[in-house]
Amino acid sequence: EQWAKERGLPVLAYITDYETSAVDFIGKDSNYKEELLLAPAYAVPKMLARHNMSLQDFDFYEIHEAFAAQVLATLKAWNTPEFCQERLGLEQVLGEIDFTKLNVNGSSLATGHPFAATGGRIVGNLAKLLNEKGSGKGLISICAAGGQGVVAMLER
Repeated sequence: EQWAKERGLPVLAYITDYETSAVDFIGKDSNYKEELLLAPAYAVPKMLARHNMSLQDFDFYEIHEAFAAQVLATLKAWNTPEFCQERLGLEQVLGEIDFTKLNVNGSSLATGHPFAATGGRIVGNLAKLLNEKGSGKGLISICAAGGQGVVAMLER
């Protein structure tokens, strides 16, 4: 914030929390292996729990579209009792989100999937959306190579 003020730049939004996760998609240490791009599905509930929030408490959702099916798989996982109970240790599903709030300006596929620019593009886009609205919260969910996931919460 100080850096922006010194340069006369507006603060569009604040990163208020984040979480990282990883999955074993090879399964070399056991007979169990996880889907390569589902790591963010594990990180989101941890971050939500710290704030006593639900998946539905956001004004916007920016989910990285590594592949269109990856977004659908993540959303399905959050709404599947077996996944939420057995893999996430939750008593109930995280639930569904309002699709009118998801990737409202398009996402990775719409912008040609600029590899290695995903985080900056998504954070910038969500900050701009929250600034235009004047208030609110947004959820970022990004999967990355090697079974990694990064999620964040932005607020205005």
